[in-house]
Amino acid sequence: MAARLAKFGWRYVVVDIEWSEPQRLGPDYPVRSRSEIDAYGRFVPDTGRFPSAAGGRGFKPLADRIHRKGLAFGVHIVRGIPRLAVERNTPIEGSPYRAADVADKADYCDWNEDQWGVDVRKPGAQAWYDALFRQLAGWGVDFVKADDLCYRGEEIAMIRRAIDRTGRPIVLSLSYGPMPLDEGEALAAHANMWRLLGDLWDYWDQVRPAFRRLHEWTPFAGPGHWPDPDMLPLGRLRALPEGWSKAVTMNRGYFEMVSHGGREDVPNFLTRDEQLTVMTLWTIARAPLMFGGDLPTSDAWTVRLLTNAEALAVNQSGRANRQLFHANGLAAWTAISADAKRTYVAVFNTSDKPAGGLASGLAVPVRLSDLGLAGDVRATDVWTGRPAGTFRDEFAPVVPFHGAGLYRLEQGTCTAPARVP
Repeated sequence: MAARLAKFGWRYVVVDIEWSEPQRLGPDYPVRSRSEIDAYGRFVPDTGRFPSAAGGRGFKPLADRIHRKGLAFGVHIVRGIPRLAVERNTPIEGSPYRAADVADKADYCDWNEDQWGVDVRKPGAQAWYDALFRQLAGWGVDFVKADDLCYRGEEIAMIRRAIDRTGRPIVLSLSYGPMPLDEGEALAAHANMWRLLGDLWDYWDQVRPAFRRLHEWTPFAGPGHWPDPDMLPLGRLRALPEGWSKAVTMNRGYFEMVSHGGREDVPNFLTRDEQLTVMTLWTIARAPLMFGGDLPTSDAWTVRLLTNAEALAVNQSGRANRQLFHANGLAAWTAISADAKRTYVAVFNTSDKPAGGLASGLAVPVRLSDLGLAGDVRATDVWTGRPAGTFRDEFAPVVPFHGAGLYRLEQGTCTAPARVP
């Protein structure tokens, strides 16, 4: 991150779920947790996996190291209170309450056995979240992904208050999804990111719903509050120990899904065209960019996607980002640059290739008048940097099946030979 991506704006390094669990092997959860807690019932990092946490130091040494590199540090949590804390009835720091006073054994995360729920009606509930986030802020955490909160408005508001009381500007990302659209205003008020989809892996049928969700949530996207269609499932997704898909876990079906039935040998089941579609849609819709692959083993093609400065500028500072149309398997989105001097258009062909079909793709026609452009308009392919030609009235690049394109459009003629990749 620091050496290759930070200069392009990539910032957050986030430790995902069950960082306290010594048995953690893959993307699912051991049947019985062996996590440990501190004197106030809060999880502590497993020192076998995070040796710098030894001696009660928690994640602070790791966070400090990441900060020295100019990066930011994040962790994942699940709503609720550790079951071990309730069993030991530990005190809640800074309050007269104990863990058993706030635990809810009827309403808890049903896909992870580490925690009981927190009864938000109990007077000690806010005190628990205040204590939890004091711990995280003390470690120097900058980003928290809070899971199993779809949709729990009062608990989300409690977490927001707890963060604000720390005085540390911690980014709050809510999971899982889809979050309800009719709670958009509350989500924008209390969270910085919230999930629009379930967990996104390398399945094309999981990618396609992102088009509709991102379009529906456009009115709630803005500085400090961003709808989140989940990680970018790019590059190598299965950098795990041999045999991980056969581990004994809570959710056999989930393991089967993420491993494609035990296919540990395939880095990514999305084609390159499909991966380009993901990156292009997330870019033009100004979705949060969280890379889900294994960075050290990412190939040059994947790294080029992550380090395309112009595409990242569209994502980070574009204006008026919106869908133009989505019908019959064809879609287009548009945005303008921060200085309003350039127009961008993203085109998508989500159609399946017909059996026996010879065509490599379909033209996706965009009326230039819909973009406020008239006369000669020159197009440049943002992903390749190559000129794509000069157009009038309509821009209709041929897009591969399950593929996408991202173009910069400017008034004037193209000085290089027209070329549409």
